[in-house]
Amino acid sequence: MINENVITEVYETLKSRRDSPINSYTSNLMKDSDKLAEDKILEKIGEEATEVIIASKNDENLIEESVDLIFHNLVLLVYKGIELEDILNEFKKRRK
Repeated sequence: MINENVITEVYETLKSRRDSPINSYTSNLMKDSDKLAEDKILEKIGEEATEVIIASKNDENLIEESVDLIFHNLVLLVYKGIELEDILNEFKKRRK
């Protein structure tokens, strides 16, 4: 059985890593260093988007690369302080 709450769990973990950083990939990604955090995140989104395109064209690893892209988009949204509820509400509005 698929846990439909996995996106919520991932989102909450990302918020936790943003608010209480630990030595983790996502905490470090959302932390300013020699490069601004937003720039690091946007760079990853661009990289992952390119990998999705290549995966689709080559008919391989599309699921894995798509999850990477979605994950990094979630990182950006968390970093910018956007709540998951706002994202879900936008999906609801568009469904009409």
